[in-house]
Amino acid sequence: SYSKIAANLSKLQSEERPFDFDDDVHHSLEILKAALLSAEVLHIYDPLLATRVTTDASGYGIGAVLEQHDGTDWHPVEYFSKKVPPVHSIDDARKKELLAFVHALKRWRHFLLGREAFRWVTDNNPLVFYKSQDTINSTIARWMTFIDQFDFFPDHIPGKSNRFADALSRRPDLCTVVYSTFEIDDDLRESFVRGYQADPHFRDKYANCSSPKPVPSHYRIQEGYLLVHSRGKDLLCVPNDSHLRTRLLGEFHDAPASGHFGVNRTLGRLRQRFYWPDLLKDATRYCESCEVCRRCKSRNHHPFGKLHPLPVPLGRREAIAMDIAGPFPKHKTGVDGILTVVDRLTKYAMFLPCRYHAKAPELAEVLYAGWIRSKGYPKEIVCDRATRFLSDFWVALVKRWGSSLKPSSARHLQTDGQTERAHQTAQVLLRTLIRPDQVDWVERLSDVELAYNSSIHPAIGMSPFEFEHGSPLDATLPRTAESDDHLAFLHRMQELLVKARDQMSKTQIRMSRQANRNRLPCPFRADDLLGLRHRVQPRARHLSQAPSQVDGALAHSLCSW
Repeated sequence: SYSKIAANLSKLQSEERPFDFDDDVHHSLEILKAALLSAEVLHIYDPLLATRVTTDASGYGIGAVLEQHDGTDWHPVEYFSKKVPPVHSIDDARKKELLAFVHALKRWRHFLLGREAFRWVTDNNPLVFYKSQDTINSTIARWMTFIDQFDFFPDHIPGKSNRFADALSRRPDLCTVVYSTFEIDDDLRESFVRGYQADPHFRDKYANCSSPKPVPSHYRIQEGYLLVHSRGKDLLCVPNDSHLRTRLLGEFHDAPASGHFGVNRTLGRLRQRFYWPDLLKDATRYCESCEVCRRCKSRNHHPFGKLHPLPVPLGRREAIAMDIAGPFPKHKTGVDGILTVVDRLTKYAMFLPCRYHAKAPELAEVLYAGWIRSKGYPKEIVCDRATRFLSDFWVALVKRWGSSLKPSSARHLQTDGQTERAHQTAQVLLRTLIRPDQVDWVERLSDVELAYNSSIHPAIGMSPFEFEHGSPLDATLPRTAESDDHLAFLHRMQELLVKARDQMSKTQIRMSRQANRNRLPCPFRADDLLGLRHRVQPRARHLSQAPSQVDGALAHSLCSW
């Protein structure tokens, strides 16, 4: 190693030793110089030297190496690799190998076009005779037109000798070297033999290979095991024995050296040594049911559970939703928050100033003075799961009002989405109205409320003010005489109610359809084991808690793994 070779030179740097450049030091220096000069590095292209292009292709990518001979040995000039385009991913091996050569020529056209004949090296023997094909398709014909611009001669080498181009064409995340040991004892060998004889897929093949005159096939028996020759290597056939297959899947997925990787990497490692018909299906089911992966890996799929909007209320002021926004700059009155109350049917909103960290009794006074005094007691109150809204005081108070409390789902803001949206709109309006020092934001809440309620709400197709009072807010035009007729007024109010509820139903259907495009149906049923995810956790902590049993069906619930 470098440290041993340079030890004599390192000693000369010590202040406690004399500087003696003896023969040992000189020998170490010469060895280091020779090692530096002999290291394999990329050479600069020389148009006068012999040149060769080596290519290879796999199901995932293509690779190529440009080399030149300096009279002693071949030296690399440049390496090239590229993922196989999706349009060519289903092509046969011959076409992919030719595609690799085409891309290599495009890459090094400035080196290869117009020079004397260079050597094209490939491990696909039929490509050596590609010009003598009887019939070709339009794609290969187009490639041959481009290839004929260059002067070269093809040369075939065995696949095991094409190491560099082969490595460049491989999928990098499946090339990780992981060492694992799978011990096969005598008892396990007997299990394999019994499994072959009982497995309908391998029974006839094992009997054929065991006979004195077997029919030629890709299968053979070695030391009692059935092997199949596939992709240039012999693979061990695994019979339909749940114990054997589960043990193999565990060795290549659960072992410390296996890393609990996903289906692709686990399947890639298994296919290097084993074969059975349902390998993909079994590996997928095993990886997806791994409890450790569920608890420790992040979610990469769409969330489970379809969106189920709250039912449309039957009448005005029957159902409200409320939430607190803030904190804002503290006002001279001591308030620093806004209690937003929204009628879920009319969308009529009130923005009531309050203290952001107010307790339940104080919020009850604000709600009573601002909303209940003028609108009456609601039948339903939708709110979040804040401590003040779930306290014994608040629950008892709501019950005394004759109302029912509807807390939203934990960590699911969509339950009370209209209040959250009203928060955003109110804050935008406040920014346009308040002074730069922001001391007058409380005085501007009445303007914000009027502007919000007098604008057209897309969910109901009219302004909340019109739905609430029967006519739109218009201070510039006098009311028509029809508005004084109480029968016409009642008729109009009923029309507005029907129109708004119909519009809200259409809006909810459209919103659900849009949201469910990025959601998966809830697959969980009663008695399933689910792990709840931690909201905030350290880096190395499990992302989910230990699985718990589901008490009821989740068909109409939003769930997240």
